Amino acid sequence: MTNTTASVRKIIQDLRSVYVPTPSYRKLETYFQSLLDQRRADMAAGLISHARGIVLVGQSGSGKTTAIRELIRQNRDLIEADPSQNICEFIGLQVPSPATMKFVGAATLRALGYPYSGDKQGPAIWDQVKVQLKLRRTCFLHLDEAQDLARYQTDKERQSVVNTLKSLMENSYWPTGLILSGMPDLKKIVNQDPQLARRLYPVEIGRLHAIREVEPVLDIVQKYADRAQVDTHSSVREPLFAQRLMHAADYEFGLMVELTVQALSKALISEGSEAPLRLQHYADVYFERSAAIDALNPFIAEDFARINPRQIFGYDGEGT
Repeated sequence: MTNTTASVRKIIQDLRSVYVPTPSYRKLETYFQSLLDQRRADMAAGLISHARGIVLVGQSGSGKTTAIRELIRQNRDLIEADPSQNICEFIGLQVPSPATMKFVGAATLRALGYPYSGDKQGPAIWDQVKVQLKLRRTCFLHLDEAQDLARYQTDKERQSVVNTLKSLMENSYWPTGLILSGMPDLKKIVNQDPQLARRLYPVEIGRLHAIREVEPVLDIVQKYADRAQVDTHSSVREPLFAQRLMHAADYEFGLMVELTVQALSKALISEGSEAPLRLQHYADVYFERSAAIDALNPFIAEDFARINPRQIFGYDGEGT
């Protein structure tokens, strides 16, 4: 019997809002708070010094964007934002496509609340960005999917990107700390210039380890089930299940959590809180996400390790 009561929906919303801190997140949070504290101290003393920043890298599904969102949520009482005074100490945006410095500059102006329109060249646009950063008293600028800044560009073009980014942190008018997040290709642009690399604290969200992370994954699944007040079936308490789940998530932490929340949602909606979370709920969720037959479903197939979890329809490039 389908259970779509308001209480069940509220539980699902709560599950989606839960964030499980990881060692990578703890490192990110420590760096951010250190940078924020230093900026506060400099401002109080009337000092203007070069800013520093953070570069966060990880594969698709690792949880980069969620980590940044949680970082801001946890620190929202410390980050000043006053719409009436047009003040916002943290500004974030996704790098637009095409990721030329002109388009990125224009997108940054819009994120700052400046209605950019015109045909200025990249350097002139970024001069306006610096003015707006000071007017908004922006201490941190977050660029998500920042690896696109270096995609399909020559070394000379990438160096231009690096110079622009450095100029924001080294600006004597109003230095702004950068938070760059993106895929591992982002390392290429950061390492293009040792001066830029030196100004960024590196944080990398690594992939889950098929053996080492078995117990932590089982613990996370149990914690989510406990929060939803749902029992767990023995089929989702075994080491083999944890290995199936990690493989289905392509060993990415963010995708693993996402699959778990969706499996619990399916259990709650389809059967209510009286029924336990089972392996079949995960298998059903995977099918809905991929349309893969049982033989290509990591929660069902015996030889699940051969399955490519990033492909839908169970396609393996050879007509499978």
